[in-house]
Amino acid sequence: MWRAFRLRANLRDLRTAWLVIVPITAVVLVVNSLTNLSDLPQVDRWEPWTWEATSAISILLSLWIPWLATGAAPPDEAVGEGWRPKLRFAAVHLAALVAFSALHVAGFVLLRSLVYAAMDAGPYEFGDRFIYELRKDFISYGAFVATFWLIGYLRRRRDEPVRPVSFDIRDGARIIRTPLAEIVAVSSAGNYVEFWLADGRRPLMRATLAAVEVELERFGFVRAHRSWLVNAGAVTGLRPDGSGDWTVELGSIEAPVSRRYPRALDRLKG
Repeated sequence: MWRAFRLRANLRDLRTAWLVIVPITAVVLVVNSLTNLSDLPQVDRWEPWTWEATSAISILLSLWIPWLATGAAPPDEAVGEGWRPKLRFAAVHLAALVAFSALHVAGFVLLRSLVYAAMDAGPYEFGDRFIYELRKDFISYGAFVATFWLIGYLRRRRDEPVRPVSFDIRDGARIIRTPLAEIVAVSSAGNYVEFWLADGRRPLMRATLAAVEVELERFGFVRAHRSWLVNAGAVTGLRPDGSGDWTVELGSIEAPVSRRYPRALDRLKG
């Protein structure tokens, strides 16, 4: 999960979401306050504004929770193959929803208590309305997750470079310009990485597998094992090995798929 945070929870998405959510929240604040003033003539005029303003402030200060949860379990996981991604998605967002609602409620109760004390209006009474607030926060939380996912999707589309047709393998002083489709897999080999090419060649390049992964993952290469990257477009078969591990067939080449990389297995199956 923490690896997912590092890869997907982009701080730019949080800043962009604020620019979208703050104006909408302000409109909702005004509409709800005016509605409450009309429906509750018995309360002081400052109270509806206090209720809505403190709720809005607390929600905005809690946005980091759905932001992180969307990074850890994006909505597209929920439609992936297998039950594990769906279960992870449900578990992450259920926990995040409860945390988001609890922080939202605690925040506005604290702020309202301070305002009521300053207005000498007695203590603010929240009562046992957490479940009621949780139901409302469920809708808000879903909207925020959808917003973060959409912003991240649009950002990735904007930042995605034009797909190159080849990759330069630096084998010593020699450069082997290889079409991406001809790179079947890449494996770790000590201080080097070994490229498994479709024509049978296996040139070495002095680099780490993690560095090569950064360059190739956006072009369809999947980290299937701590020592292997595979070209998802070259997959010709998959077979289970027991205990959750698999073997991916890439023509005449076979590579392991570790159960520690469930997302890789989902992508390779797809």
